[in-house]
Amino acid sequence: MLALAVVKTLVLVVGGVITYFAFKAYRRTRQRALGYLAAGFGLVTLGLVLAGMLYELLEVDLATGILLESLLVLAGFLVIAYSLYVQ
Repeated sequence: MLALAVVKTLVLVVGGVITYFAFKAYRRTRQRALGYLAAGFGLVTLGLVLAGMLYELLEVDLATGILLESLLVLAGFLVIAYSLYVQ
């Protein structure tokens, strides 16, 4: 269980850093694509950490937490894909 907590923490930190740099690039350039990219990475990062947090902290059913996690990751990937399409 400790290994899972460490990996989820690393995912949160690395995903947060990637989201921060993408958002920083968006603020510097004001390119919509970079804004969407930052939002997409933020959603993916949140989704990857959410299930365990909901289960441990709010006592939400694990299957419900995993469903919400998967929906956020899916939404994040869709936003990232859109960011690659937008000019």
